Amino acid sequence: MRPISFALALLLLSAGSSWAQEAAPTLLDIKVRVDTIWILLAGMLVFMMNLGFALLEAGLCRAKNVVNILSKNVLILAMTSISYWMIGWGLMYGHGNSFAGFSDFFLSPAAEPGKIPQYAIFFFQMGFAATSASIVSGAVAERVKYTSFLLFGLLMVAIIYPLCGHWVWAADGWLNKLGFLDFAGSTAVHSVGGWAALTGAIILGPRNGKFVGGVMKPMPGHNQALTALGAMILWFGWFGFNPGSQLAADPGPIASIIVATNIAGAAGVIAASAVTFFLLGKPDLSMAFNGGLAGLVAVTAGCNAVSPFGAVLIGIMAGVLVAAGVIFFDKIHVDDPIGAISVHLLNGVWGTLAVGFFHMEKGLFYGGGFHQIFVQLAGVVAVAIYGLAISVAAWKAINAVMGLRVLAEEEFDGLDLGEHGMEAYPEFMKTRGMM
Repeated sequence: MRPISFALALLLLSAGSSWAQEAAPTLLDIKVRVDTIWILLAGMLVFMMNLGFALLEAGLCRAKNVVNILSKNVLILAMTSISYWMIGWGLMYGHGNSFAGFSDFFLSPAAEPGKIPQYAIFFFQMGFAATSASIVSGAVAERVKYTSFLLFGLLMVAIIYPLCGHWVWAADGWLNKLGFLDFAGSTAVHSVGGWAALTGAIILGPRNGKFVGGVMKPMPGHNQALTALGAMILWFGWFGFNPGSQLAADPGPIASIIVATNIAGAAGVIAASAVTFFLLGKPDLSMAFNGGLAGLVAVTAGCNAVSPFGAVLIGIMAGVLVAAGVIFFDKIHVDDPIGAISVHLLNGVWGTLAVGFFHMEKGLFYGGGFHQIFVQLAGVVAVAIYGLAISVAAWKAINAVMGLRVLAEEEFDGLDLGEHGMEAYPEFMKTRGMM
């Protein structure tokens, strides 16, 4: 028996002995079950991306802040799981108007025969919400107050991200009705998180000692092995993030989405490595991984509608952009310890605009004219205005109420001690302020 036939047989048997007493399932019943299993598996891959974000951020930051970074990431995941169920889902997909949903808070849907359970789609989307806040965590690392960040993260996953998601993905969302295309969230997830990260990094200011006399001082991460592990987990998780957004186990579409996703990530690695080799004379490992993530972010908007060749070009540009972005933000003294702004904001914007060029039906390079480019640009600008305005308001309000930045002494000793009273590597931490 071929593997596919055997797997289908196991799936049919998994329904239990009740089938022997009831009518045999229809083809629609079987399709719904297969689609549901696929969405849940994809959601589990997206869920695992939170581990990737935590390890990547920890590896690219100093050893004295690892406990703080890991704690932020697990708390964000936990808060997202509850707040997105309570508030976020309703704002994003509830019945409302073109700007927000006003129903389905505390999600408790009734089962609908012949349809994928809404809980399955909720679980998948919950991972996207957590991703939007994880992006912010890296850009403000090593100097933000623990409780202040968690409060901003809660606002991010419960309100800021869901409202933008409603515009882009809800049936009555105004950007959706305009014809804006963002299949898996280059703008709805990554750009929104990127704008919040940019505003947070600017309002917080750079880490002490990062820029001395106008000169940038490198503050290298403490563990490249953690960086590599985190980046590869994220890459693997993207094989749920993008094809899972098909919301159906359709073999042809999900296979092409996976190929486009992987090729763009690979092209980003190569391009970013080439740029750093050209500029520095040696390839930079962390930039190679950020190049891969940049390619994955960029292709996310159009992964369902670009050719492999288009995905390669999107990924190459993403790798160049992330390298240039890291250099640019250092020059203007915006301190982003892990390059999150360059990865997610710059390439969320680029990937969204790239749909207007590379979409195989509506793109400029395929005879679609300039219309889709203008629509994509309108969406990028609208989300930029929204993301900047609401993020600045949230950061400023939190700063006024409880402050945003830890004391200089706490930053020097490390947030692990100052915020948590523990260390990730207690037997090795000898020189305060250096590790």
